[in-house]
Amino acid sequence: MRSGVLMGAQQQVEAVDAYIDLLSNGTAEQIVGLYADGATVEDPIGAPIRRTREELIEFYSIITNLDSREATLKWAKVAGDTAVFEFTLVTGTAGMSFEITPIDIMVFDDAGKIVSMRAVWEQSDLKQL
Repeated sequence: MRSGVLMGAQQQVEAVDAYIDLLSNGTAEQIVGLYADGATVEDPIGAPIRRTREELIEFYSIITNLDSREATLKWAKVAGDTAVFEFTLVTGTAGMSFEITPIDIMVFDDAGKIVSMRAVWEQSDLKQL
């Protein structure tokens, strides 16, 4: 039983690492590939919940279509089926750069796919560099 819990935690850590890497280097489709069918994204908390694969791809395309982007993981905690982590995302477009440091809460299924992601941040957290 204990090794199953550890393997689940390791899967979640690997999924978080992949998510951060894909925010920097991947396509919207690759990011959405980390999600289970029927997964939801609420980013930020209080925003309309995205429920379809098409909505998720549209959402992540906003980031992946920028001129530059770099995500850096600050810390992560895993417990049960949930990972909570903070990262910094620096983006650039039209000669301007922006930075945001959200905290994401992800819930995973038994296959290590994300079933829910909620991002904790507000508009005042978005800084122009």
